[in-house]
Amino acid sequence: METYYYSQFNHAVVQIVLFDKVTNAAAIRSRIVQAAKIIGVDGDTEREAVNFAFIDARLISSPLHLQTAIYQALLAEAQGQLRTKTIHSEILWALNPTNNITEAIRRYGVSDASTTLILVRVDVSDIPDIQRRMSDIVQGSIVPFEALGQMTDWSTIQKHYKLDSEPVLKEVQGNKDREHSIVDNIVVSSVAMKNVMA
Repeated sequence: METYYYSQFNHAVVQIVLFDKVTNAAAIRSRIVQAAKIIGVDGDTEREAVNFAFIDARLISSPLHLQTAIYQALLAEAQGQLRTKTIHSEILWALNPTNNITEAIRRYGVSDASTTLILVRVDVSDIPDIQRRMSDIVQGSIVPFEALGQMTDWSTIQKHYKLDSEPVLKEVQGNKDREHSIVDNIVVSSVAMKNVMA
């Protein structure tokens, strides 16, 4: 598990777990949708149980990509400028190259076909049993965050960001490491600038 502390944002604590070999993505997605519909105390309890950003790990180009989206969401919340209902959905919005939140959730959130997931919890303090709570939801293997590099689907990221005809990528075509580095730089910069451009 990765933990980051942001003292400049009311001492926010961000806890992140990477899952591989996820087998219950459809059930997770269904549970999230159902939690939004339940009324009363039961609904509050269920919404708290799934109160995470569920991110398809294949679409994250680097730890910096994810950290930049988290930072942008924290900044929007601190400024009272969330464009979505929660900080967790704001992270998904920040990752998506367009301003369409429905598209962001569909692309970057958990889908029925997801086999890798990143769960992010933003709170005001450490939650001691957070990894167990995440494991109660996701049927899969917790893996070190360094494993993210083997999960990234570079062609889908390039498609979402419309980079297929990018001249600089054509210049380094065939050099996968250089291509990935350039795509990562473009994607991270896009996320960092999104609040300014929106």
